[in-house]
Amino acid sequence: MNLRAVCLLGIALFFIREAKCIAEPWKELSSTHFIVYYTGEEEFARDTLEKAEVYYNRTSSDLGYQRYQAFWTWEKRCKIYIYPDHQSYLRAHGGLPEWSHGMAVYKTRKILSYAWHENFLDLLLPHEIAHLVFRDFVGVQADIPVWLDEGVAQWEQQSGKDRLKSMAKELYNQNSLLTVSDMMSLDIRTIKDQDRVYVRSALTKDSGDQRILLSTNQLVNIFYIESVSMIGFLMESFGAQAFAAFCRELRDGKNVQEALRSAYPDLPTMEDFENQWKAYLEEQ
Repeated sequence: MNLRAVCLLGIALFFIREAKCIAEPWKELSSTHFIVYYTGEEEFARDTLEKAEVYYNRTSSDLGYQRYQAFWTWEKRCKIYIYPDHQSYLRAHGGLPEWSHGMAVYKTRKILSYAWHENFLDLLLPHEIAHLVFRDFVGVQADIPVWLDEGVAQWEQQSGKDRLKSMAKELYNQNSLLTVSDMMSLDIRTIKDQDRVYVRSALTKDSGDQRILLSTNQLVNIFYIESVSMIGFLMESFGAQAFAAFCRELRDGKNVQEALRSAYPDLPTMEDFENQWKAYLEEQ
């Protein structure tokens, strides 16, 4: 299957070296919860600042995070760095995969990207803000799989959800999604070799054992489509209140399976999660 890129792919990191100097000095604008650093046009920086506040409030509400909002004020405001272009962004943070267009840094509450990227304001910005709000809620040290972190960020993008749901359904019909077990162990941040072929376990309708061969781009795209589908299953089948309870269980130190069992009595095991998620896909 020839998958096209379906989203603006960002990553979330615990640690990263500080930004290298750029040719032009940073200018800045600030609001209640954000400071935007930029070198280009002020109009784009102002649009970023306004949208960021909207996304912060929406994500906080969705995750039941409202009572913690004061944590993002004054010196604890999130810093958004907007580089002049993609290459400037990549050069400033060596080692990033070419497919990265933005990232969230948990420890220092920063978002790094570049100016005028296609759909930056509608897709990438809410994606990275969701990373930070989610991690503030469950805790930076919480041991959670990457799909959960990325799935929440994808869900909060809003734009394109119906298309992603259709693509997940199509992949499922083609036996081209990954098993939940594979998703639990896959760290998409380590995938950088564009020429590598990956052998993964496929999620099949009859639960049979099947392998699929995927290029790097195919694996990355499937991972993101599948992540948001799994979050969509939880949100649309059980509601935001149950998901907020799930987040609190993660925050209190439970692993994913324990948190699922506590917040979702109908999902006592990961096998139950996979089976009910498949039923959800069937209904799409």
